[in-house]
Amino acid sequence: MASHQIVTLTMNPALDISTDVGEVEPNAKLRCGPARLDPGGGGVNVARAIHRLGGRATAIYPCGGHTGEAFRDLLAEEKVDERPVPIAGRIREDFTATETATGDQYRYVLEGPELSEAEWTRCLDETADALEEGTCLVASGSLPPGVPADFYARIARLARRKGARCIVDAGGEPMEAALCEGIFAFKPNQREMEALTGKTLSDRAAQEEAARDMVARGRAELVALTLAADGALFAWADGIVRIPAPRIERRSAVGAGDSFLAGLVLRLAEDRPWREAFRTAAAAGGSALSTPGTELCRRDETEALERELEPQDVS
Repeated sequence: MASHQIVTLTMNPALDISTDVGEVEPNAKLRCGPARLDPGGGGVNVARAIHRLGGRATAIYPCGGHTGEAFRDLLAEEKVDERPVPIAGRIREDFTATETATGDQYRYVLEGPELSEAEWTRCLDETADALEEGTCLVASGSLPPGVPADFYARIARLARRKGARCIVDAGGEPMEAALCEGIFAFKPNQREMEALTGKTLSDRAAQEEAARDMVARGRAELVALTLAADGALFAWADGIVRIPAPRIERRSAVGAGDSFLAGLVLRLAEDRPWREAFRTAAAAGGSALSTPGTELCRRDETEALERELEPQDVS
């Protein structure tokens, strides 16, 4: 079976801090439980999840400051291949607190360092150097200050020149620019898809029409629309399938989308049938939902969930 290289690009990585707190209330000193530190950001999380699922991916990301040093140490502990790009600023920190009284999560996401033109251009150059024919390139997450809104469109053009398959997971103007350029796949959730289409997608028919339209217009060869408790919808030239949400005890939504994308990309890089890739994606996303804080999917649980899930054709 062929296996293609996987490269991830994360322009705004974050040192993720997660903890528990009994109850959130204003103006009070909130005593938290033990803190967990993880190297985060869209593409980095995808690379970490791919590693957990038994695959390999190379993570490219801008890195600087004392938080960057801690970030690299944590990635090394997980034995994830990396190609950091030095920058003058420091990697941002994000903070997630789970209120044990209610199970609600409070997520504080900082902006990230401003990148100079020379710095973000070096990220493009590093990515170009890592790509080869057939590579799966995952460009995921927000763009930090200083990076132009058409950055992901530039990535899409770069991937096309290299013969690589470009998967973008982002929102807003950067995502719209990438879709106008045309990409291999993208993975919006319902809110992101509504923002992109300007339509309310509250029923199955509207969801299917929006995904089908994206494929028909050449915006993406594959659309993987995640729908929380309603599972996921996959649209491509040959049709549309749905996969129900796995039956799991939900603990944290952090990292579920990245785990979902990791499962999808890993199977596509292995040249597995697309329907098998869809099943692994849904299972990996479900596994991440069952883990606490910012933890990602687990391989044994993902494999167990895969056996329970079956794509359902949409007529």
